[in-house]
Amino acid sequence: MSVLDNFSTWKDFLANRVGQAKEQGMPSDTMTDIAQQVGDYLSQHVEPQNDEERVLKDLWSAASESEREALASAMIKLVQKGN
Repeated sequence: MSVLDNFSTWKDFLANRVGQAKEQGMPSDTMTDIAQQVGDYLSQHVEPQNDEERVLKDLWSAASESEREALASAMIKLVQKGN
């Protein structure tokens, strides 16, 4: 089973990785840059596995570079809050 099969699993996975990055002292800007790179990769190479991922892919595809940065930042904030 892939972490992408279920959106809650994906959020838990991302929250874990964000937590590890914070523990290692990674700056928020760097986390956002990495999240944006992951978003680019997923959008180009991975087929959405559920409705939430489909919405994210559609938003990502429609967004400008600065909007993608905002989406990446928002995803990090989402998982940090545990929503």
